[in-house]
Amino acid sequence: MKKKFNLDEVDCANCAAKMEAAINKIEGVNEATVNYMTQKLIIDADDERFEEIMDEVCAVIAKVEPDCEVIR
Repeated sequence: MKKKFNLDEVDCANCAAKMEAAINKIEGVNEATVNYMTQKLIIDADDERFEEIMDEVCAVIAKVEPDCEVIR
């Protein structure tokens, strides 16, 4: 399943790159991109575990950028 989410408070391109790299390491994620300029996350992940994967994604994002929030 491929979905697009808005991000709130991504402060820099470097943070976006760190988030993207960490998200792509999560088991079940086929591909993820984090765009600093548009403040968007596009994620392609396993359908069966999508909500569980998104919980992990939110945890990873919070670790890299504590003020950032995924708008679901």
